[in-house]
Amino acid sequence: MRLLRLPSLWLAVPLLFACAVTVMTYHLPEGYGEGITLLASCAGAVLLLDLLAGNRLPPLARFRLRQYAGTREAFVALAFALAVLGFCLLDLLLFPVALVDDPHAYATMEGGREHIRHISDMCWVLPPVGLLCARKRWLRWSLVVAGLVFPVLVIDRNRLLNGLFALALVIVLRRDEHAPLPWKRVVLIALAGATVFSVLGMLRSGPLEGLTLPFGDVYRASPQGIKWLLLYISAGPYNFGAIQAKHYLDASFLIHQTVPLSGSVATAGTPIPLDSPTVNVGTEFFPFLMAWGPASAAASVFVLYLWLHWSVRRLWPNVPLFGLLIFLRMAYVCLMAPFAPQAFIWTNVDFIVLCLLMQLFAAWLPVRAPVPPDPSAYPWNTTRST
Repeated sequence: MRLLRLPSLWLAVPLLFACAVTVMTYHLPEGYGEGITLLASCAGAVLLLDLLAGNRLPPLARFRLRQYAGTREAFVALAFALAVLGFCLLDLLLFPVALVDDPHAYATMEGGREHIRHISDMCWVLPPVGLLCARKRWLRWSLVVAGLVFPVLVIDRNRLLNGLFALALVIVLRRDEHAPLPWKRVVLIALAGATVFSVLGMLRSGPLEGLTLPFGDVYRASPQGIKWLLLYISAGPYNFGAIQAKHYLDASFLIHQTVPLSGSVATAGTPIPLDSPTVNVGTEFFPFLMAWGPASAAASVFVLYLWLHWSVRRLWPNVPLFGLLIFLRMAYVCLMAPFAPQAFIWTNVDFIVLCLLMQLFAAWLPVRAPVPPDPSAYPWNTTRST
């Protein structure tokens, strides 16, 4: 439980784990290890800084005792969730459904779909808002199911993982104080996510036999589903190390992901000298490495930690709802930092600004006394009252 209150758990540990998996997955060419060592060193420094600074999440009892259903914040959050759900339905009705029509349709954004997808991409908020804010059981589980089914239909593995992560973290943080950690439930969610992720990866990108990367014995001996997971975890640090070894510089990718509508953020089909054109991810810090070199990439690790620190401070003292949504998002983008940019992109900033505006709007609404919910209706309550 002490580890759950440590913010760097969501950034340093995944980065160290991804670097270890990368070393295990590949026979690294000469010079590639320097970039991976840089990432691991920054992760270790962040962990040490967090331990010394004493920054912590609020006591977990405050997550459990805070009731949102019936409050002004819950009303605004539910309205927001229903709006997102509406855009998800528009996405499915107006454009090809990748899982049903064509697996390659996931990347088709013509005809205004990119504007609808800016909203429907926030489908990951549906499970936590449903669990925390909906009084009616049917609405609660409708939001949870919709938030997990939509990413599968459009073959958006990232949104699926985000929704599962938010769902699992809310269950853990809101569990009954007398109940043990719900490891079985969390492991089940993790296994379901890993299985669906691997299947969607095979549907979306096809077989892996054509890749010519210098894979090691562990990768070659693994089954197809495990190969997808190993590739997903290790591709970011591998490409980071490759670009650092090649001393390639190009600031345009960083500009495109931080300045709205300034250009495409896709790395496929660009002059970036990746070892495999189809394995085109490179960690959250990859654009900074290409823009200004290793020192810039290292600085971006600490800036991301400071951003995470800010989201944790917003949870004090009583875990406000929109502060919790911001933290869920920041914890997830830190967790996924070894894979691809999700924090230093303008759509992530938009979501955080939107949460701050909704919190301000909710404060202007008339005060309503919250109605105590039925404890047996929530999945984190695993004990029975007598």
